[in-house]
Formats: sequence, C-alpha cells, structure tokens
Amino acid sequence: MSKPNAPPSANPLLQLDNQLCFPLYAASRMLTKAYQPYLQALDLTYPQYLVFLLLWQHEELTVKALGEQLLLDSGTLTPLLKRMEQKAWVSRRRDPRDERSVIIALLPAGRGLQQRACHVPEKLLEKLAMAPAEFDALRLQLQQLLLRLA
Repeated sequence: MSKPNAPPSANPLLQLDNQLCFPLYAASRMLTKAYQPYLQALDLTYPQYLVFLLLWQHEELTVKALGEQLLLDSGTLTPLLKRMEQKAWVSRRRDPRDERSVIIALLPAGRGLQQRACHVPEKLLEKLAMAPAEFDALRLQLQQLLLRLA
C-alpha cells in the first residue's frame, strides 16, 4: 500500500527527458529565435523567409504548393502573403487555367532580397558551431523523420 503523500511511481515513458517531442519543439523555437537578428536586418519574419527560399528556387508557385512544401494551411499563408504583396516583394494572381488557384510570383524587390539573404545560412552554421558533415547528417535525419510522420 502506498503512502497518501508519496510521489507517483516514476514511469520512464512519461519523463520529459525521454520524450522526442520536447527536444524537437525546444530546438525549433530556439533555432527560429537564432534566425531573428539576421532576418530582422532584412525586414523578414521567419515564415516569410521560408516562403522566399521556395520562391527564389522556383520564381513562382501556387499558394497550394507553398502550403504543401511548408506544411502550412492557406489560412496561415494568406495573411503572410498579403503582407509580402504590400511590401511589393511578391505578386498574387489567379491561375488562368484554374480560377480557384492563386499564383505567387517574385517581384524585383523580392528577388533583390536573395542577394542580401545569402549570409543567413552561413551565420546560422557559425552560430551552431557544427561541422558541415554534422549539419548535413542532422538535416537528413530530420527530413527522414518528417517523411515518416507525413
């Protein structure tokens, strides 16, 4: 019989140190925070930076494609993209082949940010003090985890 004020038995499965979710959550928050000073200098938020990474690669994408690649719904993306449009970084237009689809395209000001953002990944790598091989291995493991969870 247990004592009334005794702590519950320690189930190792329910200890924070044994969870996968918490270090991923905390690391994600801290990594996003580490990006902040570099992105603030560019007048970018972290989600805007992610959108730009895709647009710098593809020039234009539908809102649906952006959402699928960034794992964001259109309710989250639409206000973000409207703010980017107000800054004349991107344009939004209906796809003539499918009126329900909206295409996001880079404008010259958005394209110009690419050159100014080139230092961001390098600064992050410096801040993390990781060897390139260590960084690549971690990125690969996380990509595989995302695939498993999808």
